[in-house]
Amino acid sequence: MTLLRCLLLPFLILLSACGVAVPADQSARILAMGDSLLAWHGLAGKSIPDTVARELQEPVVDRSVSAARMIYKLPLSGAAGMNIRKQYTPGKWDWVIVNGGGNDLWLGCGCVACGRKMDKLITADGRGGAIAAMLSELRATGARVIYVGYLRSPGVGSLIEHCRDEGNALEARITRLAAQDEGIFFVSNKDMVPHGDRSYHAPDMIHPSIKASREIGRKVAEIIRTN
Repeated sequence: MTLLRCLLLPFLILLSACGVAVPADQSARILAMGDSLLAWHGLAGKSIPDTVARELQEPVVDRSVSAARMIYKLPLSGAAGMNIRKQYTPGKWDWVIVNGGGNDLWLGCGCVACGRKMDKLITADGRGGAIAAMLSELRATGARVIYVGYLRSPGVGSLIEHCRDEGNALEARITRLAAQDEGIFFVSNKDMVPHGDRSYHAPDMIHPSIKASREIGRKVAEIIRTN
């Protein structure tokens, strides 16, 4: 075993524990994949996918992993879930709940001069880039897709406050993509957080609070319930 594998092994074990295996009888019809927006509060059973499951009274297979990215080149940790596209598990899914791109911008370019990174995620017309390719692959399976947008900071005390413009630009492109396919639904959370209201964020002021996860989960469940 190489030194790199030795260093990554504990990390991979932790990641693999975050996923939920597909039931042998394929009883679940909803898959969730993405980053910490979806995964946060998962250990407490209060994540966005957990809320969707409770609201609909049916199982949701959650493969989301905190810190995951859309564009991720390391093969071992990528296969374990750090690459969002590789979180997909084959199955007879009616719905796939997905998010991603925030870590690519925040960690990949610091939300500064991110034009090239943005285009690699999704082009201005919504037709190209890693996000568009992933959603095309998911739609080709016959599943409908719900893309969940990010919370914005409340304007106080957040490390990602300066990412607001990049977040708006990213989600404008995803909105264009969703408009081209009636099987893709985009859930925007851009206006969920009132200015100065810290209650929608965890103490780190980056991730969603339980309150926010619950509200977003209900929005996602309503789309599934009515479509």
